[in-house]
Amino acid sequence: MDYVKLGRTGLEVSRICLGCMSYGVPERGPHPWTLPEEKARPFIERALALGINFFDTANVYSDGTSEEIVGRALRDLARRDEVVIATKVHGRMRPGPNGAGLSRKAILAELDASLRRLGTDFVDLYQIHRWDDGTPIEETMEALHDVVKAGKVRYVGASSMYAWQFAKALHVADRNGWTRFVSMQDYVNLLYREEEREMLPLCRAEGIAVLPWSPLARGRLARDWDEASARSETDEFGKTLYPAASAEADRKVHARLTEVAARLGVPRAQVALAWVLQKGGVTAPIVGATRMQHLDDAVAALSLRLAPEDVADLEGPYVPHGVVGFR
Repeated sequence: MDYVKLGRTGLEVSRICLGCMSYGVPERGPHPWTLPEEKARPFIERALALGINFFDTANVYSDGTSEEIVGRALRDLARRDEVVIATKVHGRMRPGPNGAGLSRKAILAELDASLRRLGTDFVDLYQIHRWDDGTPIEETMEALHDVVKAGKVRYVGASSMYAWQFAKALHVADRNGWTRFVSMQDYVNLLYREEEREMLPLCRAEGIAVLPWSPLARGRLARDWDEASARSETDEFGKTLYPAASAEADRKVHARLTEVAARLGVPRAQVALAWVLQKGGVTAPIVGATRMQHLDDAVAALSLRLAPEDVADLEGPYVPHGVVGFR
């Protein structure tokens, strides 16, 4: 396993982050394909054995049960100071006022709830899951600064939003002497490269760690194009990421990926992940795993070096896409 600094911080993380949205009580959320605890724990154990020290979850994943499963597993299988636990805040956790968003009230309440579920005194990386149009960014950034100073959070990060929004948040933190974001978790893969236009250059300029989510396009880049999965058939949010208007162009990218993988003699998943890993500024792709092969492919991708002609072939068929993933 390779380890790198998280942006300009001194924190060292594995170059593969295990995404834990796939682990949770299926009946407690919109994802019936999630793995319950007895099936999820072997993946966390295998990830640790492979040297992965970086685990990403969120309060909304399976109504908090993902945090519970991850927390118990890491408490049993690893030392707390040897792992990096990341979680998120923004999504709705209960009906009614203040049950979602990035107000001071929501952040303080949801962080305490996440800490209870995770069974830890602090979170290594606390991320805003999306931008909150209903809360001034000054209120959000000050609240995040306060939880860092209280010792409940080590670092703060953000997830999918427009580059101007992220730049504004960084400016607000700098202007007020508050803790600034150290990472950006955004949607980057061979089928969706719009973040290359503004967000990735901004992150490189500001020393921000980039943690791409869905680097395999929710498995589309790992399986045959017309092959479905239980997740693809029931993942309503995932369906919004692949509109019909881009289907033909995406098919061509997939076909080119298949050609390059065959030429290199490795699975498509390894090539697609290697492309993300070699993208300038990328720190650690967030990889979900519901089969052990998913973890093996992710680690193998670290050793796969794509030649310039391979990268050119992979990127050649891409056409501009409409912006998705910010809601």
